[in-house]
Amino acid sequence: MELIYTAIGLFATAALIGLYMLSLVLQKKPVPKGAAITHGLLAAAALVLLIVDMVQAGADTVQIVILFIITALGGVILFVRDLTGRSLPKGLAVVHGLLAVTGFIFLLVYTFGN
Repeated sequence: MELIYTAIGLFATAALIGLYMLSLVLQKKPVPKGAAITHGLLAAAALVLLIVDMVQAGADTVQIVILFIITALGGVILFVRDLTGRSLPKGLAVVHGLLAVTGFIFLLVYTFGN
């Protein structure tokens, strides 16, 4: 269960960086590469920990993991578009953030709602 707490902390930190980046995307300002890389690495590490916890502890978090994987795919699309110099679709950035927040809320309810 300790892994899930670490995952929550990493997801929360990634979310704060994500909010910062979303504010830049909505203002059509460039997103710093360091922020994007840090955000992605933190979220990926959290997802790995969540998967490990699910496998080791038999946690019933499959739906949450799937939601975070879908969210991650949107993040990868945004990151690749940014790296290739293409514009970042505001809609995709917002949906990516909303999916992440939804997954995070489900994770918190699962963890602390018992």
